[in-house]
Amino acid sequence: MEAKSIYKQFYTKLIIATSLFIITLSFIFYEYTKTTVYENIQEKMLQDAKEIYLISLNKKLTKQNFKPIINDDISIELISNVNIKKHKFYMYNKNKNYYIKLIYPIDISNKQYLQINRNINFERNLLSSIIFKNLFILAIPGFILMLLYSLAVSKSLLKPIIQINKKLSNMDESSLTQIDKKDLPIEFHSLSNSINSLTNRIETYVKFKKELFIGAAHELKTPLAVMKLKTEVTLRKKREVEAYEETLKLTVKQIDDMNIMISSILDIGRAEGAQFEQTVDLDLVEYLKKKSNDYRMLSAQKNIIITFFSNVNTLNTSMQVTLLNQILQNFVQNAIKFTPENKAIAIRLKKTKARIVITVTDEGQGIDEKIDLFAPFKRYGNQSGVGLGLFLAKNAADALSARISIKNRKDGKKGCIAKLVINNTSPLKNS
Repeated sequence: MEAKSIYKQFYTKLIIATSLFIITLSFIFYEYTKTTVYENIQEKMLQDAKEIYLISLNKKLTKQNFKPIINDDISIELISNVNIKKHKFYMYNKNKNYYIKLIYPIDISNKQYLQINRNINFERNLLSSIIFKNLFILAIPGFILMLLYSLAVSKSLLKPIIQINKKLSNMDESSLTQIDKKDLPIEFHSLSNSINSLTNRIETYVKFKKELFIGAAHELKTPLAVMKLKTEVTLRKKREVEAYEETLKLTVKQIDDMNIMISSILDIGRAEGAQFEQTVDLDLVEYLKKKSNDYRMLSAQKNIIITFFSNVNTLNTSMQVTLLNQILQNFVQNAIKFTPENKAIAIRLKKTKARIVITVTDEGQGIDEKIDLFAPFKRYGNQSGVGLGLFLAKNAADALSARISIKNRKDGKKGCIAKLVINNTSPLKNS
């Protein structure tokens, strides 16, 4: 299918629209002028008829004493073969001549009527000359000016799109820049904001991908080096069975750790696939209640109490559940991991007009807020883990066009608040 130029489409439609407007305006002008001219003629005819009527009041007019006036332009005569109570105008043509006829009652009781015929050929020809000759001659340069104007307006209106397109065509993953809104019309600010947001996400994604590949290579290379060195040392000379067993156990442990890391890397691939998942309609309050009950089975081993709070009873929305679950599961698993036994974790849902906010508050040791916990292979504390959980959560939040953050508590207690903020892009039903 042949590609269509928006530039050509735009100025073509502008030319058609302007031409139709000019044609319509010409017909309106013609009809208005014609009506005005004919109304003036009728007004003059009516005025003449009234003057004759006033004369008839002083002198009784009859066909015998009334002298008709008949020439090429106007005819005035008395007639009696009609039956009307009020004056009437008629338009007719005869022998290619056009007339306006006025029937005016002089003496209704005696059926005396005044008939005035006015030739309007001159007026009709004058109107035709103005509209269909002079206007047509003026229409040619007018159409040329309209064509030039349409081309200029099309280029002017498409200039921001060309500017944005030029900016995007010069970008690649190594040179992502922001689009400056200063020189763009306000109608394009939303588009430039979306593009700038997308380039920020791509830049972050590329950066984290590079860190992921480098980190994965390093994290896999280290245990392999340990296994190789330990095996080489063990094989240099004969040893007791316990020494071989120790080496094999170390190898198994390192392999298990690498399997965990490989599974986490595979989770990243699955998470990227989940970004294309169809949205599902659900009651977010009921969903979080169910998930909270599921998480209580994980927290029971450390006797940690998980509670759920919401400022609304129901919240019907549409969501990519897999992505939401990746974020919640990571928040809660980290909270359970870093919260001591016999403490509590609170899951909260807050609905406002502009946002949906989900928080997971723990009673752990807190974090160093200077560390970028969302980078791949970033670990905090002495707990085990690969360091990819929050990286996955961040990617899932980006796919939901949401924001996540982890901050220390500000209420005087130790612990963290993991927060997910989702903007309301469509009306949500809640109660």
